[in-house]
Amino acid sequence: MKGGVGKTTLIQKASEVLKSSGVPVDGFYTEEVRQGGRRIGFDVVTLSGARGPLSRIGSELPPGKRECCVGQYVVDLTSFERLALPVLRNAGPRGGPGQSVCVIDEVGKMELFSQPFIQAVRQMLSSPGTVVLGTIPVPKGKPLALVEEIRTRNDIKVFSVTKENRNHLLPEIVTCVQSGRK
Repeated sequence: MKGGVGKTTLIQKASEVLKSSGVPVDGFYTEEVRQGGRRIGFDVVTLSGARGPLSRIGSELPPGKRECCVGQYVVDLTSFERLALPVLRNAGPRGGPGQSVCVIDEVGKMELFSQPFIQAVRQMLSSPGTVVLGTIPVPKGKPLALVEEIRTRNDIKVFSVTKENRNHLLPEIVTCVQSGRK
């Protein structure tokens, strides 16, 4: 699943369909931030609408941030954890009947700098009553441990999203989530 094929859009559409069918949905997605036509970074956006920086090019972050880099992007771990961790901790089973859904877009290199995030994802994946609807990057370069762990779990269904199939996958993903697969 390369960047720019529409994974986030697909996740957002699936979330809307699930919400409108009465399924409790919470979580976050990442969104490109552009300035003057060029990408300058990514924001993390919760499904309730809270937003903050995930990464920015170069040193456009205030000094004193815990710095981790992916290519030209500096990851703002403090901002990411402040938004993503509470959502993951609150997205568990609601105590009512049926499943709740937790959206995690994405489990990628930038997000994996956060140890508490890794722990929260593992906990979410093993929570009965919670279905995780997430995105993982296609394998390239050095394998990312958590991504490979997710990819090889027997309770996970992985869809490969391409520009060609992205518009046809929505009903299949929604059905899969509604049937309780992670």
